Amino acid sequence: MNHHDTEAPRENAHAVAGLVLAAGESSRMGADKALLKYQGHSFLETILRNLREAGLDHVAVVLGHHAAEIRQIVPLKATTVIVNANYGLGQTSSLQAGLRELDSEGFEGVLLCLVDHPAISAQVMRQICAAFFGTRAPLVIPRYRGQRGHPVLIGRALFGELLGLRPDQGANDVIRGYHDAACWLDVEDAGVTLDIDEPGDYARLLSF
Repeated sequence: MNHHDTEAPRENAHAVAGLVLAAGESSRMGADKALLKYQGHSFLETILRNLREAGLDHVAVVLGHHAAEIRQIVPLKATTVIVNANYGLGQTSSLQAGLRELDSEGFEGVLLCLVDHPAISAQVMRQICAAFFGTRAPLVIPRYRGQRGHPVLIGRALFGELLGLRPDQGANDVIRGYHDAACWLDVEDAGVTLDIDEPGDYARLLSF
């Protein structure tokens, strides 16, 4: 890798923000997913670390359920913390709380990470950001062997529609409308498809 390649992601470091949604009740898991351990660190800490390793200078997290406890346990220095008092309304309310914060700061896009997807590497995050800047697509969606994955990079063009969703609607209600215009990025990393919702999922992750 030459010097130019090393520096290239830094040129765009201020243009895309990382956003982690970690406000849910984790009812199916029976424990706060943000605090579950993976490779020696909590899910939330792992995701935040990988976002920074991917070159994203601005990282925000939306907390809700057990927000105070998570703030005590997880190092959140240099992370924008948004507490969604309405987290009980569902994930859309947390996404909107995060987007409102980041929209006001003028970012071109948001790399949207869910706290129950901790196995996404910094390398994949870098690939997704590079695809966004290389294609200027309104949306970048990773895919592993034909299976759609996470995180999704959402361009600014979608912010308004996402902020206009009702609590009973999901981000996919907007994202589906942009599938044809999206950049579908094929990656060789099964981590993008690992969604940890229940104890059985967690057991599979630990043996991954």
